[in-house]
Amino acid sequence: MTARDEILGRVRGGLAKGDFATRRAQAEAYIAAQRRGPQPVMDVSRQELAARFQRKAESLASTVEVVADAAAVPAAVAAYLARQTLPTTAVSTHDVVGLAWAGAGLEVVARPAVDADQVGITGCFCAIAETGTIMLLSSPETPATVSLLPETHIALIKVERIVATMEEAFALVRTERGELPRAINFISGPSRTGDIEQTIVLGAHGPCRVHLIMIGAQS
Repeated sequence: MTARDEILGRVRGGLAKGDFATRRAQAEAYIAAQRRGPQPVMDVSRQELAARFQRKAESLASTVEVVADAAAVPAAVAAYLARQTLPTTAVSTHDVVGLAWAGAGLEVVARPAVDADQVGITGCFCAIAETGTIMLLSSPETPATVSLLPETHIALIKVERIVATMEEAFALVRTERGELPRAINFISGPSRTGDIEQTIVLGAHGPCRVHLIMIGAQS
């Protein structure tokens, strides 16, 4: 037993809350029993959810591109980087590094981003049609720095992973992961601030460009 375990054990004992499993079960039962608050009704098709997500994302200054399948992603990314006069090197999360990047003339390496990286490419856990937001979960394979440090963030979104609301996104995390990761990042367009004279500035605290590639939607 470490010193930390001993100290926390004494705290738990002093609070008479040593039965962690019981308390967790009670908390989960309480959460499951709660009724959801008001939210928009979006009983629509997958294609309509994708279209709503694209409209909302574009209204938040993201750019959105649609490709038929994952095989088309590297060429789409290469074309976007060329249009923006950006380098053909990028850092990525491990879940997307296996695409055929070299065949599109790109050098993509999976690792946490550093200040010098200009382009970061990630997947996403899911996307939210209501707000045009993507949801990223942190892990050793999906470090948050890849979406936060580079000035350009390119996110790959599978259309079947678009849900209607924020509540559905959290329900999907609980169903598929069982517990929350160390960090969850919600990204709704490029970083922005209005701190100085109420003037909106993009890229003040993160990427100044967010390019979303939807995979599987019909254009």
